[in-house]
Amino acid sequence: MFRPERPGLAARARRAICRPDEWLPPQARPQGYSLRRQNPAYDGPLTFFIVRAVVGSPDPRSPAMEHSAAPPVCAAMFSHTAPTRPLVQRLAVILAVILQIGAGFLPQLGIGEPVGTRSDAVRTLITPVGWAFAIWGPLFALSALFALWQALPAQRNNALLHRIAWPAAIALGAQGVWSTYTQIANLTFVSVIIILVSLAGLLFVMRALVAALTLSKGERLFVAPAFSALAAWITAASIVNIAASLKYHGIGGGEPTPGLALIMVLTGSAIAMLASIGLRGAPLYGLVFSYALFAIGAGPGEQFPTLGWACSVGIAAVLIVTVWQVARPHNRHLWFGGDQARPTLT
Repeated sequence: MFRPERPGLAARARRAICRPDEWLPPQARPQGYSLRRQNPAYDGPLTFFIVRAVVGSPDPRSPAMEHSAAPPVCAAMFSHTAPTRPLVQRLAVILAVILQIGAGFLPQLGIGEPVGTRSDAVRTLITPVGWAFAIWGPLFALSALFALWQALPAQRNNALLHRIAWPAAIALGAQGVWSTYTQIANLTFVSVIIILVSLAGLLFVMRALVAALTLSKGERLFVAPAFSALAAWITAASIVNIAASLKYHGIGGGEPTPGLALIMVLTGSAIAMLASIGLRGAPLYGLVFSYALFAIGAGPGEQFPTLGWACSVGIAAVLIVTVWQVARPHNRHLWFGGDQARPTLT
C-alpha cells in the first residue's frame, strides 16, 4: 500500500502530476521518494509532497485504490536529481564550442584552406548550393547560448545536463576537429569518421531529450533547439561528406552520376523520416533537414530535374512526418511545454 505522509494532498497530486499514460508498473517504483517542484515560480496546487511506495503495490487505477487517499505513482514523479556537475564538465562544453567556432578562422591565420574551397574541389551532385552554409551562423549562436546556459550556477544539479554534457562536448568539439582537419587535409575518409563521431554524440543528446517526460523552460530554449538543428544539419552533412570523400579517393569516377545522387537523396530523406519519428517530431530537426534538401535542389537539382523532384518529395515527406509527430499531445508538450512542471527526486 502507499502511505502518504500528507494524505490530504493525494487527490490534488493525482490531478497535478499524473496522466493516464504515465503509470509505472510496480517493479519500477522505488522504496521511497519525495517530490519537489523544480520551478520555483510554479503556482499549481502541489508544491511539496512526500510518499512512500512499496514494490508490488497495486495499480492505483484498480477498484481497490479508487477511494484511497494514496497518490498515484506515475512516471512524471520520477526525474532523478544528479549529483553536482563537476566544474571540468561545464568547462569542457565551453571549450568544445570555442573549438567548434574558432576552427573556422584558421585559414585567416595562414593555416590550411577554407572549408568552402575544399568542398568546391570535390563538389558532387548532392553538395548544397553555397548560400546554404550560412546556416552555420545560427548554429554557432545556438551552441554558444547552450554552452553559457549550462555553465550557470543554477544548472549545477541539472540531471539532464549531467547525462548529456559529455556527449555534447564530444559532438561540438568533433565539429571543430572536423573543420580543422578538412582545412589542413581535405574531405578524406578520415573526415567522414570525424563527422560521424559528432553525429553519434548529437543523436545521444537527442535520445536523452526525447526520453524525458517533460523539459524545463531552459531546456526547451537552450538544449532542444541547438541539438535538434545540429543533428539535422550534421545528418545531411554526413551524407554529403561521404559522397565528397568517395570522389576525393576516386571511387565511382569523377563524372556526374545523377542516378547515384538520386538514391542518396531518397535514402537520406528516409533516414530523416525515421529519425523524426524516433525524435518525437523535434520541430527544428525536420525544418533544418528540409532546408538542406532545398539547398541541394536549388543547386544541382536545377541541372538534373529528376534530382530536384526527389528533393521536393523528400522535403514533403520529412515535413509531413514532423507535423504528424508534433500533433501528438505528449510530443507537443515535450517541445513546447505546458503548465506541468517537472518534479525531482531529493
